[in-house]
Amino acid sequence: MIRLLQIEWIKLRSYKPFWILSGLYFFGLLMVFLGGKFFLLWLESRGAEFEGIKPTMLPIYDFDDIWHNVTYIASLVKVVPAFIFLIMITNEYSYKTLRQNIIDGITRKEFLFSKLLLAFIYSVVSMLFIFSVGLIIGLLYSPVKDLASIFGHADFLLAHGLEMFTFFSFTLLLSITIRRTGFALVLLLIYSMMLEPLFALYIGYKFDGPEIFFPIKSINLLIDNPFTKYFLMETQQHIQLATVAIAVAWATIFNVGSYQILRKRDLL
Repeated sequence: MIRLLQIEWIKLRSYKPFWILSGLYFFGLLMVFLGGKFFLLWLESRGAEFEGIKPTMLPIYDFDDIWHNVTYIASLVKVVPAFIFLIMITNEYSYKTLRQNIIDGITRKEFLFSKLLLAFIYSVVSMLFIFSVGLIIGLLYSPVKDLASIFGHADFLLAHGLEMFTFFSFTLLLSITIRRTGFALVLLLIYSMMLEPLFALYIGYKFDGPEIFFPIKSINLLIDNPFTKYFLMETQQHIQLATVAIAVAWATIFNVGSYQILRKRDLL
């Protein structure tokens, strides 16, 4: 494992697009998280009210609401780090580094494991970043700061980590299958944000239920929209074991599929 991490580090340490895009991703998340308060103040200055409730009264930064809120916002832009991951994988084919790694003695299984390890580390880093920022913001703005409230809904952080890793696994399969950066990027965007959501919406309307087993839908269901609770609508309170099981199943399918393609396909 250490050897594989060292190899990945050699590839990444001088790869500026990875660091620039990752920096923009985390900085963008930080700005959105911090900007929530200013957005509510702007709404209030415009005279917006929700049945007599002023926007600044909405407890978006309160423990334990904050974990659901920030992880949901992060889930909306998970395609950004997925783009970074996809470019890294397809570059292995474009610059023949995968073939060179195999010649140098790395097995195809080890190559796949190194990419999954990288996906896992990135997911954990994202989870820890959101936890750190959410904790600081919550301590600044939340009226309750006891441990029970702080960690009451922290399971959404784990759901974020699983969501990122599963989406990375899907991206890995797509990258290994197509191997061309441009085509893979376009397909990832179109499928994850247009084709499957529309098809799942149609299936849900017609049959009410089967759509939860679609890959992207199951990933998105790990963290559902939390803001409906401010409009007195039923809202997810904790991550659901059923959605976790479906997401884990899809991650397994994606990774087994990636290995089978790597094992059988010519590296040229």
